Amino acid sequence: MVFDSLFGNIISIAVTLVSIIIVYYKWTYQYWKRRNLPYLEPSIPFGNSVNPLRRKEHSSIRLKRTYDYMKSKGWKHCGLFTVLTPTYLVIDLDYLKNIMTKDFQYFVDRGIYHNEKDDPLSAHLFAIGGQKWRNLRTKLTPTFTSGKMKAMFQTLVDCVPNFVDKIESDRVNEKPIDIKEALGCFTTDIIGSCAFGLDCNAFEEENSPFREYGRKFFIPTFSGMVRGIFLANFPNLARTLGLSLTPKDISDFFIKVVNDTVTYREKNNFTRKDFMQLLIDLKNNKLATENGYKHDGNTLTNDEIAAQSFVFFIAGFETSSTTMTFALYELSKNQEIQDKVRDEINTVLAKHGGKITYEAIQEMKYMDLVLNETLRKYPPLPVLTRKCVKEYKIPDEDIIIEKGTIIAIPVLAIHYDEDYYPVPENFDPERFTEENRSKRHNYAHIPFGEGPRICIGARFGLMQSKVGLTFLLKSYKFKVNRRTVEPLKIKANSFILSAEGEVWLDAEKI
Repeated sequence: MVFDSLFGNIISIAVTLVSIIIVYYKWTYQYWKRRNLPYLEPSIPFGNSVNPLRRKEHSSIRLKRTYDYMKSKGWKHCGLFTVLTPTYLVIDLDYLKNIMTKDFQYFVDRGIYHNEKDDPLSAHLFAIGGQKWRNLRTKLTPTFTSGKMKAMFQTLVDCVPNFVDKIESDRVNEKPIDIKEALGCFTTDIIGSCAFGLDCNAFEEENSPFREYGRKFFIPTFSGMVRGIFLANFPNLARTLGLSLTPKDISDFFIKVVNDTVTYREKNNFTRKDFMQLLIDLKNNKLATENGYKHDGNTLTNDEIAAQSFVFFIAGFETSSTTMTFALYELSKNQEIQDKVRDEINTVLAKHGGKITYEAIQEMKYMDLVLNETLRKYPPLPVLTRKCVKEYKIPDEDIIIEKGTIIAIPVLAIHYDEDYYPVPENFDPERFTEENRSKRHNYAHIPFGEGPRICIGARFGLMQSKVGLTFLLKSYKFKVNRRTVEPLKIKANSFILSAEGEVWLDAEKI
Protein backbone atom coordinates (compact mmCIF):
# COMPACT_ATOMS: atom_id res chain seq x y z
CA MET A 1 0.00 0.00 0.00
CA VAL A 2 2.79 2.38 0.99
CA PHE A 3 4.75 1.32 -2.10
CA ASP A 4 1.75 1.97 -4.36
CA SER A 5 1.32 5.41 -2.86
CA LEU A 6 5.03 6.23 -3.24
CA PHE A 7 5.05 4.98 -6.82
CA GLY A 8 1.98 7.04 -7.60
CA ASN A 9 3.62 10.18 -6.17
CA ILE A 10 6.75 9.61 -8.28
CA ILE A 11 4.65 9.19 -11.42
CA SER A 12 2.68 12.31 -10.59
CA ILE A 13 5.84 14.37 -10.04
CA ALA A 14 7.39 13.03 -13.27
CA VAL A 15 4.26 13.89 -15.28
CA THR A 16 4.20 17.38 -13.76
CA LEU A 17 7.88 17.97 -14.59
CA VAL A 18 7.44 16.74 -18.15
CA SER A 19 4.40 18.96 -18.56
CA ILE A 20 6.29 22.00 -17.27
CA ILE A 21 9.17 21.28 -19.63
CA ILE A 22 6.82 20.93 -22.61
CA VAL A 23 5.02 24.16 -21.73
CA TYR A 24 8.36 25.95 -21.40
CA TYR A 25 9.49 24.61 -24.77
CA LYS A 26 6.25 25.71 -26.46
CA TRP A 27 6.43 29.16 -24.90
CA THR A 28 10.09 29.54 -25.97
CA TYR A 29 9.25 28.38 -29.49
CA GLN A 30 6.88 31.34 -29.88
CA TYR A 31 9.80 33.72 -29.45
CA TRP A 32 10.19 34.73 -33.09
CA LYS A 33 6.45 34.94 -33.60
CA ARG A 34 6.29 37.44 -30.75
CA ARG A 35 9.03 39.46 -32.46
CA ASN A 36 7.27 39.48 -35.86
CA LEU A 37 10.11 37.68 -37.63
CA PRO A 38 9.40 34.89 -40.15
CA TYR A 39 10.56 31.58 -38.72
CA LEU A 40 10.57 27.86 -39.34
CA GLU A 41 8.42 25.80 -37.02
CA PRO A 42 10.68 24.01 -34.51
CA SER A 43 10.08 20.67 -32.84
CA ILE A 44 10.81 19.45 -29.33
CA PRO A 45 13.55 18.90 -28.14
CA PHE A 46 16.13 20.03 -30.75
CA GLY A 47 14.29 22.94 -32.35
CA ASN A 48 15.27 23.29 -36.01
CA SER A 49 18.33 21.11 -35.51
CA VAL A 50 18.53 17.34 -35.61
CA ASN A 51 19.70 15.10 -32.80
CA PRO A 52 23.48 15.70 -32.98
CA LEU A 53 24.08 12.16 -31.72
CA ARG A 54 22.24 10.75 -34.76
CA ARG A 55 23.31 13.27 -37.35
CA LYS A 56 23.72 11.79 -40.85
CA GLU A 57 24.88 14.93 -42.63
CA HIS A 58 26.85 18.00 -41.72
CA SER A 59 24.75 20.71 -40.08
CA SER A 60 25.88 23.29 -42.67
CA ILE A 61 24.34 21.19 -45.46
CA ARG A 62 21.04 21.06 -43.62
CA LEU A 63 21.30 24.81 -43.03
CA LYS A 64 21.90 25.32 -46.75
CA ARG A 65 18.55 23.69 -47.52
CA THR A 66 16.92 26.00 -44.98
CA TYR A 67 18.64 28.98 -46.58
CA ASP A 68 17.51 27.93 -50.07
CA TYR A 69 13.93 27.45 -48.91
CA MET A 70 13.78 30.81 -47.13
CA LYS A 71 15.34 32.64 -50.05
CA SER A 72 12.80 31.07 -52.43
CA LYS A 73 10.08 32.56 -50.21
CA GLY A 74 11.67 36.00 -50.58
CA TRP A 75 12.73 36.21 -46.92
CA LYS A 76 15.74 38.35 -46.04
CA HIS A 77 16.19 36.74 -42.64
CA CYS A 78 14.58 34.11 -40.46
CA GLY A 79 14.27 32.86 -36.91
CA LEU A 80 15.49 29.40 -35.93
CA PHE A 81 15.96 27.48 -32.68
CA THR A 82 19.02 25.50 -31.65
CA VAL A 83 17.50 23.34 -28.93
CA LEU A 84 16.16 26.20 -26.73
CA THR A 85 18.35 28.98 -28.08
CA PRO A 86 16.67 31.45 -30.49
CA THR A 87 18.99 31.94 -33.46
CA TYR A 88 18.73 34.70 -36.06
CA LEU A 89 19.69 33.51 -39.55
CA VAL A 90 20.70 36.22 -41.99
CA ILE A 91 20.11 35.71 -45.73
CA ASP A 92 20.30 39.15 -47.34
CA LEU A 93 23.92 40.16 -47.91
CA ASP A 94 23.29 43.81 -47.13
CA TYR A 95 21.93 42.74 -43.74
CA LEU A 96 25.00 40.54 -43.37
CA LYS A 97 27.28 43.49 -44.15
CA ASN A 98 25.51 45.52 -41.46
CA ILE A 99 26.05 42.78 -38.89
CA MET A 100 29.68 42.00 -39.70
CA THR A 101 30.94 45.49 -40.44
CA LYS A 102 28.69 48.55 -40.63
CA ASP A 103 26.90 47.99 -37.29
CA PHE A 104 29.64 45.84 -35.80
CA GLN A 105 29.42 47.54 -32.39
CA TYR A 106 26.15 45.65 -31.86
CA PHE A 107 27.67 42.28 -32.78
CA VAL A 108 31.18 42.31 -31.32
CA ASP A 109 31.00 38.85 -29.74
CA ARG A 110 30.87 35.42 -31.36
CA GLY A 111 28.81 33.77 -28.64
CA ILE A 112 31.30 30.91 -28.27
CA TYR A 113 31.66 29.33 -24.84
CA HIS A 114 34.84 30.08 -22.95
CA ASN A 115 35.82 29.83 -19.31
CA GLU A 116 38.98 31.76 -18.56
CA LYS A 117 39.15 30.67 -14.92
CA ASP A 118 38.75 26.90 -15.27
CA ASP A 119 39.79 26.48 -18.91
CA PRO A 120 42.44 29.11 -19.80
CA LEU A 121 42.99 27.72 -23.31
CA SER A 122 39.37 28.46 -24.23
CA ALA A 123 39.86 32.21 -23.63
CA HIS A 124 41.54 32.88 -26.96
CA LEU A 125 41.04 35.61 -29.53
CA PHE A 126 38.49 33.62 -31.54
CA ALA A 127 36.17 33.07 -28.56
CA ILE A 128 36.38 36.05 -26.21
CA GLY A 129 34.36 39.22 -26.69
CA GLY A 130 33.80 42.76 -25.51
CA GLN A 131 36.58 45.10 -24.49
CA LYS A 132 38.88 42.21 -23.67
CA TRP A 133 38.66 41.10 -27.28
CA ARG A 134 39.30 44.63 -28.55
CA ASN A 135 42.39 45.00 -26.37
CA LEU A 136 43.81 41.63 -27.39
CA ARG A 137 43.05 42.12 -31.08
CA THR A 138 44.86 45.46 -31.00
CA LYS A 139 47.90 43.83 -29.40
CA LEU A 140 48.02 40.87 -31.80
CA THR A 141 47.23 42.58 -35.11
CA PRO A 142 50.84 43.82 -35.63
CA THR A 143 52.09 40.23 -35.33
CA PHE A 144 50.39 39.32 -38.64
CA THR A 145 51.69 42.11 -40.88
CA SER A 146 53.37 41.26 -44.19
CA GLY A 147 56.72 42.09 -42.58
CA LYS A 148 56.18 39.58 -39.77
CA MET A 149 54.95 36.97 -42.29
CA LYS A 150 58.09 37.46 -44.34
CA ALA A 151 60.23 37.04 -41.23
CA MET A 152 58.57 33.67 -40.51
CA PHE A 153 58.72 32.48 -44.13
CA GLN A 154 61.98 30.56 -43.78
CA THR A 155 60.51 28.64 -40.84
CA LEU A 156 57.82 27.35 -43.20
CA VAL A 157 60.33 26.37 -45.85
CA ASP A 158 62.44 24.52 -43.26
CA CYS A 159 59.49 22.18 -42.63
CA VAL A 160 59.23 21.16 -46.30
CA PRO A 161 61.96 18.46 -46.69
CA ASN A 162 60.28 15.92 -44.37
CA PHE A 163 56.96 16.58 -46.11
CA VAL A 164 58.37 16.00 -49.60
CA ASP A 165 60.21 12.88 -48.35
CA LYS A 166 56.86 11.45 -47.20
CA ILE A 167 55.24 12.07 -50.60
CA GLU A 168 58.25 10.62 -52.43
CA SER A 169 58.31 7.54 -50.19
CA ASP A 170 54.66 6.77 -50.91
CA ARG A 171 55.22 7.37 -54.62
CA VAL A 172 58.25 5.07 -54.82
CA ASN A 173 56.40 2.35 -52.91
CA GLU A 174 53.34 2.83 -55.15
CA LYS A 175 51.15 3.56 -52.15
CA PRO A 176 48.07 5.77 -52.38
CA ILE A 177 48.66 8.97 -50.41
CA ASP A 178 46.32 9.95 -47.59
CA ILE A 179 46.90 13.55 -48.55
CA LYS A 180 45.04 15.04 -45.57
CA GLU A 181 47.23 13.11 -43.13
CA ALA A 182 50.43 14.09 -44.95
CA LEU A 183 49.38 17.73 -45.09
CA GLY A 184 48.26 17.59 -41.45
CA CYS A 185 51.77 16.50 -40.42
CA PHE A 186 53.25 19.26 -42.60
CA THR A 187 51.12 22.03 -41.11
CA THR A 188 51.57 20.60 -37.60
CA ASP A 189 55.33 20.97 -38.02
CA ILE A 190 54.91 24.52 -39.37
CA ILE A 191 52.50 25.77 -36.72
CA GLY A 192 54.31 23.95 -33.94
CA SER A 193 57.52 25.63 -34.99
CA CYS A 194 55.96 29.10 -35.42
CA ALA A 195 53.56 28.99 -32.46
CA PHE A 196 55.77 27.18 -29.95
CA GLY A 197 59.26 27.36 -31.42
CA LEU A 198 59.55 23.58 -31.22
CA ASP A 199 60.26 20.75 -33.65
CA CYS A 200 57.06 18.71 -33.63
CA ASN A 201 58.55 15.84 -35.68
CA ALA A 202 55.11 14.89 -36.96
CA PHE A 203 56.65 12.84 -39.79
CA GLU A 204 59.46 11.14 -37.85
CA GLU A 205 57.39 10.28 -34.76
CA GLU A 206 54.24 8.34 -35.52
CA ASN A 207 52.79 9.38 -32.17
CA SER A 208 54.13 12.92 -32.06
CA PRO A 209 52.27 14.56 -29.14
CA PHE A 210 51.53 17.69 -31.17
CA ARG A 211 49.98 15.63 -33.94
CA GLU A 212 48.12 13.36 -31.51
CA TYR A 213 46.63 16.15 -29.42
CA GLY A 214 45.87 18.23 -32.50
CA ARG A 215 44.05 15.31 -34.09
CA LYS A 216 42.25 14.44 -30.86
CA PHE A 217 40.85 17.96 -30.49
CA PHE A 218 38.87 17.55 -33.72
CA ILE A 219 37.64 13.98 -33.20
CA PRO A 220 33.98 14.11 -32.08
CA THR A 221 33.00 11.95 -29.09
CA PHE A 222 29.64 11.21 -27.51
CA SER A 223 30.55 12.94 -24.24
CA GLY A 224 32.05 15.87 -26.13
CA MET A 225 28.88 16.43 -28.17
CA VAL A 226 26.65 16.24 -25.07
CA ARG A 227 28.93 18.67 -23.26
CA GLY A 228 28.96 20.97 -26.28
CA ILE A 229 25.15 21.14 -26.37
CA PHE A 230 25.04 22.01 -22.67
CA LEU A 231 27.80 24.63 -22.88
CA ALA A 232 26.17 26.31 -25.89
CA ASN A 233 22.70 26.50 -24.38
CA PHE A 234 23.55 27.16 -20.72
CA PRO A 235 26.92 29.01 -20.76
CA ASN A 236 26.44 30.93 -17.50
CA LEU A 237 25.46 27.81 -15.58
CA ALA A 238 28.38 25.95 -17.15
CA ARG A 239 30.83 28.61 -15.94
CA THR A 240 29.29 28.51 -12.47
CA LEU A 241 29.83 24.76 -12.46
CA GLY A 242 33.42 25.25 -13.65
CA LEU A 243 32.95 23.25 -16.85
CA SER A 244 35.72 23.22 -19.44
CA LEU A 245 35.57 23.03 -23.22
CA THR A 246 39.13 21.79 -23.68
CA PRO A 247 39.87 18.20 -22.55
CA LYS A 248 42.18 18.26 -19.52
CA ASP A 249 45.01 16.24 -21.07
CA ILE A 250 45.14 18.58 -24.07
CA SER A 251 45.05 21.63 -21.82
CA ASP A 252 47.78 20.32 -19.52
CA PHE A 253 50.05 19.49 -22.45
CA PHE A 254 49.82 22.86 -24.21
CA ILE A 255 50.04 24.95 -21.04
CA LYS A 256 53.18 23.05 -19.97
CA VAL A 257 54.76 23.50 -23.40
CA VAL A 258 54.13 27.23 -23.32
CA ASN A 259 55.32 27.70 -19.74
CA ASP A 260 58.51 25.72 -20.42
CA THR A 261 59.18 27.63 -23.65
CA VAL A 262 58.61 31.06 -22.10
CA THR A 263 60.76 30.20 -19.08
CA TYR A 264 63.61 28.90 -21.23
CA ARG A 265 63.66 31.91 -23.55
CA GLU A 266 63.49 34.45 -20.76
CA LYS A 267 66.08 32.69 -18.61
CA ASN A 268 68.54 32.20 -21.48
CA ASN A 269 67.77 35.45 -23.32
CA PHE A 270 66.96 33.32 -26.37
CA THR A 271 64.96 34.84 -29.25
CA ARG A 272 63.56 33.39 -32.46
CA LYS A 273 61.58 34.86 -35.36
CA ASP A 274 58.25 33.18 -34.63
CA PHE A 275 54.78 33.81 -33.22
CA MET A 276 55.80 32.72 -29.74
CA GLN A 277 58.53 35.36 -29.61
CA LEU A 278 56.06 38.05 -30.66
CA LEU A 279 53.79 37.05 -27.76
CA ILE A 280 56.69 37.00 -25.31
CA ASP A 281 57.70 40.47 -26.48
CA LEU A 282 54.13 41.64 -25.80
CA LYS A 283 54.26 40.05 -22.37
CA ASN A 284 57.46 41.85 -21.47
CA ASN A 285 56.47 45.36 -22.50
CA LYS A 286 56.25 46.31 -18.82
CA LEU A 287 59.07 46.03 -16.29
CA ALA A 288 58.84 43.14 -13.88
CA THR A 289 58.14 43.50 -10.21
CA GLU A 290 59.95 41.34 -7.70
CA ASN A 291 57.16 38.78 -8.03
CA GLY A 292 57.57 38.48 -11.79
CA TYR A 293 55.53 39.91 -14.63
CA LYS A 294 52.14 41.07 -13.50
CA HIS A 295 49.16 41.44 -15.86
CA ASP A 296 48.02 45.07 -15.85
CA GLY A 297 45.89 45.23 -18.99
CA ASN A 298 48.81 46.17 -21.23
CA THR A 299 50.81 42.97 -21.17
CA LEU A 300 50.02 39.28 -21.61
CA THR A 301 50.00 36.60 -18.93
CA ASN A 302 51.41 33.12 -19.54
CA ASP A 303 47.86 31.76 -19.69
CA GLU A 304 46.96 34.31 -22.37
CA ILE A 305 50.07 33.39 -24.33
CA ALA A 306 49.08 29.72 -24.05
CA ALA A 307 45.53 30.43 -25.24
CA GLN A 308 46.67 32.42 -28.30
CA SER A 309 49.36 29.87 -29.19
CA PHE A 310 46.82 27.08 -28.81
CA VAL A 311 44.21 28.61 -31.12
CA PHE A 312 46.92 29.55 -33.63
CA PHE A 313 48.06 25.92 -33.61
CA ILE A 314 44.61 24.31 -33.69
CA ALA A 315 43.15 26.64 -36.32
CA GLY A 316 46.32 26.97 -38.36
CA PHE A 317 47.20 23.33 -38.90
CA GLU A 318 43.69 22.00 -39.50
CA THR A 319 42.23 24.71 -41.74
CA SER A 320 45.29 24.95 -43.99
CA SER A 321 45.72 21.20 -44.35
CA THR A 322 42.00 20.92 -45.16
CA THR A 323 42.20 23.70 -47.76
CA MET A 324 45.24 22.16 -49.46
CA THR A 325 43.58 18.73 -49.39
CA PHE A 326 40.49 19.94 -51.22
CA ALA A 327 42.59 22.07 -53.60
CA LEU A 328 44.68 19.05 -54.61
CA TYR A 329 41.54 16.95 -54.98
CA GLU A 330 39.97 19.48 -57.34
CA LEU A 331 43.23 19.89 -59.27
CA SER A 332 43.41 16.11 -59.60
CA LYS A 333 39.89 16.11 -61.03
CA ASN A 334 40.70 19.04 -63.34
CA GLN A 335 44.06 18.31 -64.94
CA GLU A 336 44.01 21.36 -67.20
CA ILE A 337 43.72 23.63 -64.16
CA GLN A 338 46.49 21.68 -62.42
CA ASP A 339 48.73 22.20 -65.47
CA LYS A 340 47.95 25.91 -65.47
CA VAL A 341 48.94 26.26 -61.81
CA ARG A 342 52.15 24.32 -62.45
CA ASP A 343 53.01 26.52 -65.44
CA GLU A 344 52.61 29.60 -63.24
CA ILE A 345 54.81 28.07 -60.54
CA ASN A 346 57.58 27.28 -63.04
CA THR A 347 57.36 30.71 -64.66
CA VAL A 348 57.50 32.59 -61.36
CA LEU A 349 60.29 30.45 -59.89
CA ALA A 350 62.38 30.93 -63.04
CA LYS A 351 62.28 34.68 -62.33
CA HIS A 352 63.58 34.03 -58.80
CA GLY A 353 66.46 31.74 -59.65
CA GLY A 354 64.43 28.61 -58.94
CA LYS A 355 64.08 29.55 -55.26
CA ILE A 356 60.79 29.57 -53.41
CA THR A 357 60.84 32.95 -51.70
CA TYR A 358 58.24 35.10 -50.01
CA GLU A 359 58.23 37.43 -53.01
CA ALA A 360 57.79 34.52 -55.44
CA ILE A 361 54.79 33.20 -53.53
CA GLN A 362 53.15 36.63 -53.66
CA GLU A 363 53.45 36.68 -57.45
CA MET A 364 51.44 33.47 -57.92
CA LYS A 365 48.12 35.12 -58.76
CA TYR A 366 46.46 32.16 -60.48
CA MET A 367 47.14 30.04 -57.40
CA ASP A 368 45.27 32.72 -55.44
CA LEU A 369 42.27 32.11 -57.71
CA VAL A 370 42.50 28.37 -57.13
CA LEU A 371 42.64 28.78 -53.35
CA ASN A 372 39.74 31.24 -53.36
CA GLU A 373 37.61 28.82 -55.36
CA THR A 374 38.63 25.99 -53.03
CA LEU A 375 37.61 28.09 -50.04
CA ARG A 376 34.31 28.84 -51.76
CA LYS A 377 33.44 25.18 -52.31
CA TYR A 378 34.93 23.96 -49.03
CA PRO A 379 34.91 26.77 -46.44
CA PRO A 380 36.73 25.31 -43.39
CA LEU A 381 34.19 26.94 -41.05
CA PRO A 382 30.91 26.56 -43.00
CA VAL A 383 28.86 28.43 -40.39
CA LEU A 384 29.99 31.51 -38.46
CA THR A 385 28.32 33.12 -35.46
CA ARG A 386 27.96 36.50 -33.85
CA LYS A 387 26.18 37.53 -30.65
CA CYS A 388 24.11 40.67 -30.27
CA VAL A 389 25.59 42.65 -27.38
CA LYS A 390 22.98 45.41 -27.25
CA GLU A 391 19.45 45.85 -28.61
CA TYR A 392 19.53 46.34 -32.38
CA LYS A 393 16.82 47.56 -34.74
CA ILE A 394 17.08 46.05 -38.21
CA PRO A 395 17.21 48.90 -40.75
CA ASP A 396 13.91 49.50 -42.58
CA GLU A 397 12.20 46.76 -40.52
CA ASP A 398 9.99 46.87 -37.45
CA ILE A 399 12.07 44.14 -35.85
CA ILE A 400 14.35 44.34 -32.83
CA ILE A 401 17.18 41.86 -32.21
CA GLU A 402 17.48 41.44 -28.45
CA LYS A 403 20.74 41.55 -26.56
CA GLY A 404 22.14 38.03 -26.21
CA THR A 405 20.67 36.70 -29.47
CA ILE A 406 22.94 34.40 -31.48
CA ILE A 407 23.38 35.28 -35.17
CA ALA A 408 24.04 32.42 -37.61
CA ILE A 409 25.95 33.24 -40.80
CA PRO A 410 25.49 30.42 -43.36
CA VAL A 411 28.83 30.62 -45.17
CA LEU A 412 28.45 27.38 -47.13
CA ALA A 413 24.93 28.28 -48.25
CA ILE A 414 26.05 31.70 -49.48
CA HIS A 415 29.00 30.15 -51.33
CA TYR A 416 26.64 27.79 -53.17
CA ASP A 417 23.99 30.39 -53.96
CA GLU A 418 23.36 30.25 -57.73
CA ASP A 419 22.58 33.97 -57.77
CA TYR A 420 26.25 34.58 -56.97
CA TYR A 421 27.89 31.47 -58.44
CA PRO A 422 26.20 29.84 -61.45
CA VAL A 423 26.57 26.02 -61.39
CA PRO A 424 28.17 26.21 -57.92
CA GLU A 425 29.20 22.53 -57.91
CA ASN A 426 31.72 23.22 -60.69
CA PHE A 427 35.28 24.12 -59.74
CA ASP A 428 36.11 27.30 -61.64
CA PRO A 429 38.95 29.55 -60.39
CA GLU A 430 38.02 32.18 -63.00
CA ARG A 431 35.14 33.17 -60.73
CA PHE A 432 37.73 35.13 -58.73
CA THR A 433 39.31 37.28 -61.41
CA GLU A 434 39.06 40.99 -60.62
CA GLU A 435 36.42 41.40 -63.34
CA ASN A 436 34.19 38.61 -62.03
CA ARG A 437 34.60 39.60 -58.39
CA SER A 438 33.49 43.14 -59.20
CA LYS A 439 30.14 41.77 -60.41
CA ARG A 440 29.33 40.14 -57.06
CA HIS A 441 28.40 41.43 -53.64
CA ASN A 442 31.51 41.84 -51.48
CA TYR A 443 30.03 39.51 -48.86
CA ALA A 444 29.33 36.62 -51.24
CA HIS A 445 32.75 35.12 -50.38
CA ILE A 446 33.54 35.04 -46.67
CA PRO A 447 35.69 31.96 -45.87
CA PHE A 448 37.61 33.97 -43.26
CA GLY A 449 34.64 36.00 -42.06
CA GLU A 450 34.58 39.74 -42.64
CA GLY A 451 34.72 43.03 -40.78
CA PRO A 452 36.71 43.71 -37.58
CA ARG A 453 36.50 40.02 -36.57
CA ILE A 454 37.85 38.68 -39.84
CA CYS A 455 40.33 35.84 -39.22
CA ILE A 456 43.54 37.45 -38.01
CA GLY A 457 45.62 34.52 -39.31
CA ALA A 458 44.18 34.47 -42.86
CA ARG A 459 47.37 35.87 -44.38
CA PHE A 460 49.50 33.23 -42.63
CA GLY A 461 47.13 30.42 -43.60
CA LEU A 462 47.18 31.37 -47.27
CA MET A 463 50.95 31.71 -47.19
CA GLN A 464 51.55 28.22 -45.84
CA SER A 465 48.96 26.78 -48.24
CA LYS A 466 50.74 28.37 -51.20
CA VAL A 467 54.11 27.10 -49.96
CA GLY A 468 52.80 23.54 -49.63
CA LEU A 469 51.11 23.53 -53.03
CA THR A 470 54.15 25.10 -54.71
CA PHE A 471 56.56 22.44 -53.45
CA LEU A 472 54.20 19.63 -54.43
CA LEU A 473 53.00 20.79 -57.82
CA LYS A 474 56.42 21.78 -59.14
CA SER A 475 57.60 18.19 -58.70
CA TYR A 476 54.50 15.99 -58.91
CA LYS A 477 51.40 15.45 -60.96
CA PHE A 478 48.45 14.28 -58.88
CA LYS A 479 45.52 12.05 -59.75
CA VAL A 480 42.62 10.75 -57.65
CA ASN A 481 43.20 7.23 -56.34
CA ARG A 482 40.27 4.81 -56.58
CA ARG A 483 40.35 4.46 -52.79
CA THR A 484 38.76 7.93 -52.58
CA VAL A 485 34.99 7.61 -52.12
CA GLU A 486 33.29 9.70 -54.79
CA PRO A 487 31.34 11.85 -54.93
CA LEU A 488 32.92 13.30 -51.82
CA LYS A 489 30.74 13.27 -48.73
CA ILE A 490 31.42 15.63 -45.84
CA LYS A 491 31.78 14.01 -42.42
CA ALA A 492 28.58 14.58 -40.47
CA ASN A 493 30.16 15.60 -37.16
CA SER A 494 33.32 17.34 -38.30
CA PHE A 495 33.95 20.82 -36.91
CA ILE A 496 36.24 21.74 -39.81
CA LEU A 497 34.89 20.43 -43.14
CA SER A 498 36.45 17.05 -43.85
CA ALA A 499 35.80 14.29 -46.39
CA GLU A 500 34.32 10.96 -45.34
CA GLY A 501 36.90 8.23 -45.94
CA GLU A 502 39.58 10.89 -46.57
CA VAL A 503 41.09 11.94 -49.92
CA TRP A 504 43.57 9.51 -51.48
CA LEU A 505 45.81 10.63 -54.32
CA ASP A 506 48.48 9.14 -56.59
CA ALA A 507 51.64 11.16 -57.23
CA GLU A 508 53.58 10.97 -60.48
CA LYS A 509 57.11 12.43 -60.56
CA ILE A 510 57.59 15.15 -63.15
